Amino acid sequence: MVSIGQTSIPPSADNFTGHPRVVILSDIGNEPDDQMSFVRLMLYSNELNLEAMIASTSVWQKTATHPETMHAIVAAYGQVRANLLLHAKGWPEAETLDKRIFAGQSAYGMAAVGKGKSSAGSQALAKAIERDDPRPLWVCLWAGANTLAQALIDLRETHSAAEMDRLVSRLRVSSISDQDDAGAWLRREFPGLFYMVQPSSQNGEEYYYATWTGISGDLYYRNGAGADTSLVTNEWLESNIRDKGPLGKMYPKFMFIMEGDTPSYLGLIDNGLNAYRRPDWGGWGGRYVYRQPYGETHPVWAQGGDLFMRATSQDKVRGVDGVEHVSDQATIWRWREAYQDDFAARMDWTIKDFAHANHAPLLVVNGKAGKGVIEVRADVRQTITLDAAGSSDPDGNALHYRWWVYEEAGLSGTHGTDIAISNADSAKATVTIKSACREAWIPGLIPCKGEGVAHIILEVKDDGTPQLTSYRRVVLHVRPPAAAADAPRSRD
Repeated sequence: MVSIGQTSIPPSADNFTGHPRVVILSDIGNEPDDQMSFVRLMLYSNELNLEAMIASTSVWQKTATHPETMHAIVAAYGQVRANLLLHAKGWPEAETLDKRIFAGQSAYGMAAVGKGKSSAGSQALAKAIERDDPRPLWVCLWAGANTLAQALIDLRETHSAAEMDRLVSRLRVSSISDQDDAGAWLRREFPGLFYMVQPSSQNGEEYYYATWTGISGDLYYRNGAGADTSLVTNEWLESNIRDKGPLGKMYPKFMFIMEGDTPSYLGLIDNGLNAYRRPDWGGWGGRYVYRQPYGETHPVWAQGGDLFMRATSQDKVRGVDGVEHVSDQATIWRWREAYQDDFAARMDWTIKDFAHANHAPLLVVNGKAGKGVIEVRADVRQTITLDAAGSSDPDGNALHYRWWVYEEAGLSGTHGTDIAISNADSAKATVTIKSACREAWIPGLIPCKGEGVAHIILEVKDDGTPQLTSYRRVVLHVRPPAAAADAPRSRD
């Protein structure tokens, strides 16, 4: 395994068209947060291909599954779907979603897995894995992983080793810590399995360290210094979510934190950040690096990383207190105002017509409309213009522009480049490339070699109510100048 510092070379970024394919495994019914996450999931079901929603067990709910709660939420979604269609296309019929709800393994962990122990959920998951589709399949674990383990065990019974490698390569597992013993088993048994998790004990005693707590865990876990706690209180949720129609009524008050499972799919939402292309790019669901944590047999997408080269899973973010904070949780809470306002706006969509609700800006960068990544290749000392003047707002709202460098993004297996942005608060910005390499912790110790990368984020906010934000990501690849020592020399 080739490595730079302590960070292994990761798989290439996913490049596909269409919505992400998604399967949800949830211990819904254990406590309110899964139900809350499921309500938000319904509000983004037009941007995700939900192929199965599986009620599962976990360390917190070892002997029961509750698909009936999923059915009830989907029924409430069915009551508001016609109104949602006034605002956007692609909302699936409630009957279609209802048929994709299943019960998974009915007991805890690997003890509930094995020959002859298939469940309706594991069978549905196996069919989704086998489905011939060029897009990867995201398995979002809000619970234990034993239903996924059962699906792969059953597939292995009827497929060759080469076929299994191909099937496993399609999977993208996004796990909210390890909530049973199946996660560790899966990572050992299927080393080619894409797995995004901070490996942990199953008793919750390591949740404090987990990236996903950045969704709302500031007060309960006491690990979110700098985050705006006012946006994740029961009071905010009461006025912005629960008071709005049939789906809002399905959103309970939290017991510990709001929606601890939501980060597993929040990065899959099509907001222009394209974070699902590779976990170290970062987005609403947080940011991870490709490395081999202690006790694991191979690299996974996890927390930690190389502090010397600053290629870690932590972000440096200025908090609401005006102080810069560095943490894994900041990779999520830095976006909190945007993802909460977006949630509130979509809940408005369930009860209001188009004219009385807000909708996100539509961005155009250098003549390219849409939400796709813009790739640019350039040389040191080159100047690049980024122009978003063609952007617009569906509601005629004024737009506010901000271009910024996401310094921590995309550094698994490479290094960051040194750039400066002028006119960063206008529609047209100028990028000056100063060096292919940013300095390491000790300047001059490591020579600048190879291509550098910089992720530039365009963030455009409207002045509607609530204010909504759209993004475009520009990935800048910078070629270094040829070293003088490598240049041909005369023999005269």
